[in-house]
Parts: sequence; C-alpha cells; structure tokens
Amino acid sequence: MLLNSLIFTFFQKLYEKNKCRRHFLNLASLSSRVMWRQAKYSENKLKSIKARNEYLLTLEASNASIFKYYIHDLSDLIDCCDLGYHASLNRALRTYLSAEYNLETSRHEGLDIIENAVDSLDPRSDRQRFMEMFPTAFCPPCKFEFQPHMGDEVCQVSVQPPVNGELILRFQQLQSRLATLKIENEEIKKTSEATLTTIQDMVTIEDYDVSECFHHSRSTESVKSTVSETYLSKPSIAKRRANQQETEQFYFMKFREFLEGSNLIAKLQAKHDLLKRTLGEGKVIYHRNLIQFRGRRNSHARHQDSGQAIPRVVESCIRYINLYGLQHQGIFRVSGSQLEVNDIKNSFERGNDPLTDEENNHDINSVAGVLKLYFRGLENPLFPKERFNELLSCIRVDNLYERALYIRKILLTVPRSVLVVMRYLFAFLNHLSQYSDENMMDPYNLAICFGPTLMPTPDCQDQVSCQAHVNEIVKTIIIHHETIFPDAKELDGPIYEKCMAGGDYCESPYSEHGALEEVDNEGGTEAHTSEDEGEPIEAIAKFDYVGRSSRELCFKKGASLLLYQRASEDWWEGRHNGIDGLVPHQYIVVQDILSFLKFGIILLLCKSDPVTPWQPHKSDLIIPQQKYNYMFILLQKYFRMSVCLVLNSSWKLLRALSSRSL
Repeated sequence: MLLNSLIFTFFQKLYEKNKCRRHFLNLASLSSRVMWRQAKYSENKLKSIKARNEYLLTLEASNASIFKYYIHDLSDLIDCCDLGYHASLNRALRTYLSAEYNLETSRHEGLDIIENAVDSLDPRSDRQRFMEMFPTAFCPPCKFEFQPHMGDEVCQVSVQPPVNGELILRFQQLQSRLATLKIENEEIKKTSEATLTTIQDMVTIEDYDVSECFHHSRSTESVKSTVSETYLSKPSIAKRRANQQETEQFYFMKFREFLEGSNLIAKLQAKHDLLKRTLGEGKVIYHRNLIQFRGRRNSHARHQDSGQAIPRVVESCIRYINLYGLQHQGIFRVSGSQLEVNDIKNSFERGNDPLTDEENNHDINSVAGVLKLYFRGLENPLFPKERFNELLSCIRVDNLYERALYIRKILLTVPRSVLVVMRYLFAFLNHLSQYSDENMMDPYNLAICFGPTLMPTPDCQDQVSCQAHVNEIVKTIIIHHETIFPDAKELDGPIYEKCMAGGDYCESPYSEHGALEEVDNEGGTEAHTSEDEGEPIEAIAKFDYVGRSSRELCFKKGASLLLYQRASEDWWEGRHNGIDGLVPHQYIVVQDILSFLKFGIILLLCKSDPVTPWQPHKSDLIIPQQKYNYMFILLQKYFRMSVCLVLNSSWKLLRALSSRSL
C-alpha cells in the first residue's frame, strides 16, 4: 500500500514536472508565434492602409473624371455631334413661318376686301348701275301723240260754257278722290315697308358667327354636332321658312295694292293737273269744306273743343269691333271695301255715327280700316314727333318691365288729352290680342299694322332701320299697357272696358260682386229674378274660351254647359264641370231655342190682346209655367238685337195675325 502510494506520488510528481516543462515549452513557442503574428499583423495593416489610400485616391479621381464628363465633356460631345442640325432646322422653320405669315397676310387682305365689298353692298346703287347699263330697256318710251280723227285737230280740253261746270265739278271730285287715295296709299305703303323690314330681318338673321363651335373641341365631330344643334337645326329652319313664306305673301299682297293704288293716283293726278291747267291757275275753284281725317289742325284739339275726351270715330269703331269683331280673322291686316270705308268716313264727317245701330251690318275690315285711316290722317301723330328718338332709345333696355317703365316716363310728358286716347286705344289692342288664337293678330302683328300709323318715322331718319324698332316699341306698349299708362285715379278720362253693350260699358254683367244687373224693363216686360229661374238650359260651346277673370268660366269648343239665367245681353249665369260662373253669349248655342221660339209666339199672342187673349192648348205647354216671363224677355231681346232670322220671321207672322184679328 505504501509502495503504491509512493509510486503514485512519484509518477504524479513526474507528471507535474513534465507538465511544467511542456508548459514552459508552450510558453516559449507561444511567445515566438505571438511575435510572428504581430509582425504579420503590422505588415498586413500597412498593406491595408496603403490599399485604402490608393482606393480613396482612385475614388476621388473617378468622381472627378465623371464630373468632368457630365459637366464639360458631354456638352462638348453634343456640340461636336451637332453638325449644323439646329442651323438647318432654324432655316426650315423660318422658311415655314415666312410662308405662313405671308399666307395669313394675304388671307387677311382677301378677307378685308370681301368685308369691304359686303359693307358696300347697296341694292339701290346696284339697281341704278344695272339700269344705267341697259338704258334702252329702262328708259320711258315716247309719249302717245294726239291722233286727229276725221279732221278734228283740237288737241286741248275745251272749257266752253256748256262743259265748264261739268269740268269744275269733275275737278273737285278728282281733288277729293286724290286726297283720299293718297292717304290710303300712304298707309298701304308704310304697312308694306314695315312688312318688308320684317322680311329683311328674317332674311338677314345674324347667325353667321360660328365661333362658339370652336370653343370646346378641335375635333371635326364636335364642330358638326355643335352646328347641327344650333342655327342649322331642321326644325328651326322649317319654322323660319314657314313664317317667312306667310310674311312674304302678305307683303306681295300689300305691294300689289300699293302699285295698283299708285297707278290709279298717277292717272287721276294727270287728269287733275290737266284740268287745273285748263281751268286756269288764277280761277277760284269752290269745293266742299268737309272735315277731313287729314285736317289742317290737330284732331285732338278738335275733339277737345267738342267736349269729348275720346273722338267719336275712335270710340264708335272700337265699340263696334268689340261687339262683333274680336274673333274676326286678320282684322286690321286685311283691307276692307274702299266704298264702304268712304261711306263710313263721310258719315262721320257729316256729324253722324253710322255704327250706333245694334246690327252687324258693316264689314269688320272696313270699320277697322276707318279706325286706322283716322289715326293715319292726323296732322300730328298720336306719338309726338319730338319724342320719337327718346322712345326709340328704349330698345336698348332688354328687360321688358324696365322698358315699360322707361316708356311710361316718356309718355307722361305728353298732353293729358292725348294720353287718355293712348290709354283707351292700347287697352283695346291688348284686349284684341287676347283673341289671337282666333283672329291671328298677336301683339307683334298688331304692332306691324299700327306702328307706321301711330308712330311714323321722320323723313330725316332711315325708314327701314327704324321701323323694326318702332314695331317693337308698339308691341311693348300693347303688352304692358297697364304698367305704362296711369289708371283712372291718376288720370281722369274714359277707360276702355272689355264688355260693351249698347251705350253702356261694363267690366262684367255685375256692377258689384254678387249683385245682379237688372234686366231692361222697356216695353212693359218684367224684370227676371231668381224666383223665375226654374230648370237650367243646356247650351253647347261654339268656340274655345279662356276666362279673363275669376268669375268667368273656361271651356272648350263642343263642351256642354248649363245656363241658369241671363245676366245681361252678352252674359249668362251658368255651370261647367261643377263650377258656377259667367258664360259669354257669343261663344255658345242654346239647345232649346226652338222651344223658346214656340213659347215666345204663344206668349206674345197672349199679351197682344188684353181683352180676349188667346189661350194656348195644353199640348203647347212643353215648358214649365215659371219660365214664361223669362222667355218673353229673351224673345224681345232677340227681336231687338236681330240675332236670329227665324225670330224676325216669327215676329212678322205675329204682326200679320194680330192685324188680321183686328
């Protein structure tokens, strides 16, 4: 055990000794290796420092080279590769610009030449030049020479005593006839000129500016679509052509009338001048001193002197048209009978009123012609000449209401007597235009007819250019007459009423709301009250009617209406579609009028002989008893108004039976 421990101790110490030796040897070897590695590390570190320095230098050189390439060399390379490209391109573009500028200048010069040619277009000068080019075709031919017959060489009008009186009378007739024809032909001329102005406005519509077509897109499709949707649209062209054709036909008619009238005036004037020369310049020619519509003093002063605010001819003609001509187609546009116009005019000149009778025995166009002829013949037009330019400047105001106020301000400066006549006339024209669906005379058509008459263009101004503005002013006054003219509180004088019956003027059959106007008791008849109403009467509408107030019913042509009672000679109380109101008599046909006729005859027979009255048979009593008085009143009014030829025949038969019984 001890030996083993010694051996173990020996080997343990020997192991430790060897271990210490190896450790020492390892330390020596490690020290040498550390020194070698330090030397190697220092060497490699030096190499890396050199390499880094070289890299940094090379990096700096590369950046400098690249910077020089992009900053200096690249522009030099581009300049080197240019080879005169910009110079060639400059020369080519300069050549193109020069050509385009020259072309544009030439185009503008051509457009200026065309524009000057358009501005210098003058139909009158072209017509004169054309006639001068062919003088043989347009010069008047030689006059007809006197041809003696069977040795009669006297070539002058003889003024021997047997024919002297006849020549003087004929001279007077020619003088009167010429005065009338000149006024009428002047009216036709101004109407034709106004119509010609309208046609020129239609033909010379300024729709040639197509700049709007190029605002949105440069494509051809956009231009085509824009043009097709504007002034080149087919509906617009069709409507314009239809209106133009109708206006042209009216112009041709008026132009033919003017040529025929001027031809007649030329022939009568030649006869008049020859008779004047024959009878002698110094000889006094006596003729009738009648009041002419074209009188030497102002007509407004004449009717003021007579104490009448509205001239009789104006009031009577308007009343007659109100009663019988509101629905007359073409009123004031279609000419009436010249013979009847002269008869009516001469009757007014004699101080009579041929239109006071309650019979529609005058041509509406002739009555309308008399009214226009009266205003045409005024020495001072209805619109004063000194206010012409002020009124013409109103066209610049686009807003119609503001334009109406501007016109009102101007017209308030005219004499009050003239303003009363204006208010009366234009209220009537406005009422007439409300029936334009039937009479085809809207405010514009009325303005064409009355513009040259009421507001003639002065001779110092261009007739053609001013007439369209005059028509527009008259149209504005017709439409806005209530705004322009003062009412009865501001201006005393007669006011036009829409409903005219006999000598009375009424806004409606009621003087007050709910108060029934009493029926005329003339001739021993009894007033009809609500106690006599009985069953309603059926009527059929002859025309469409639009109520002018809340109390008037609206209905269509052919509509069935129930009539309760006669409110006046022109109005009924009735019902339509469950609504009660007023019905105009001229727009309806009463269904049981034949029954009224039969019972009217029976009632008149009963009342014709108060001693032994005729008793009707029971079979004749087809209408209830409570309607007797009402039908009797109606029948008398029908007789008095002469609205039914059958009633007149019945009346004649009744008178014959009464005289036979006596």
